[in-house]
Amino acid sequence: MTEFLFRDDSYLQSTATIVVAVTPEGGVVLDRTVFYAASGGQPGDNGSITRADGSVIVIATAIHPDGDKTQIVHVPTEGQAFPEIGEAVVAAIDWERRYRLMRMHTALHLLSVVFAYPVTGGSIGEDKGRLDFDMPEVPDNLASLEQALNEMAGRNLAVTHEWITDAEMEANPGMIKTMNVKPPMGQGRVRLIRIGDADLQPCGGTHVRNTSEIRKLTLGKIEKKGKQNRRVSLLFAE
Repeated sequence: MTEFLFRDDSYLQSTATIVVAVTPEGGVVLDRTVFYAASGGQPGDNGSITRADGSVIVIATAIHPDGDKTQIVHVPTEGQAFPEIGEAVVAAIDWERRYRLMRMHTALHLLSVVFAYPVTGGSIGEDKGRLDFDMPEVPDNLASLEQALNEMAGRNLAVTHEWITDAEMEANPGMIKTMNVKPPMGQGRVRLIRIGDADLQPCGGTHVRNTSEIRKLTLGKIEKKGKQNRRVSLLFAE
């Protein structure tokens, strides 16, 4: 079981760690990591693993193997050498990319507040994100919704995390905004992300510490993706 350091501090950019396994496909498993593995619409981190001799293994992405959310596999780019099991290494993420993903992920939580509809899907990118809503019609006040979104981000709301038990999560299903993706359960506890007094929902992703870090946002296209499904895109204004 890998220790996920990003769960408690998403601003950690590197860590000393030990190689505990190399998968048959050539992925690297570490005893602790700062790499977020692709899940919940957020892509896996890329970066590097530096060996004791100074050589660098370039990591293209990170994944959960076969849906096992207790482990993370660091996937090297093609042609990389493999480290030895038990080897001490340093794992480091591409921080600039991660930070943009953190800003967008937090912004999408705010989008789910402004658009008060059930969420049917989502995707997080470095420059653009989107949420799909069970929304029969497009609201006719998009300009005011965009303004409300930016005003909420500009309130300098603290973004914190806390934990509840699986039983508490089951007793509070109203916290779950996503219709098709349920929070990971079965490990005894579920992580919640709280954004000031604006939002509280289960989420395992990485986020900024304060909404002021998001900066200005712009609503993008709203596309029809079914009888009642509408896809709302969100972009950084810079």
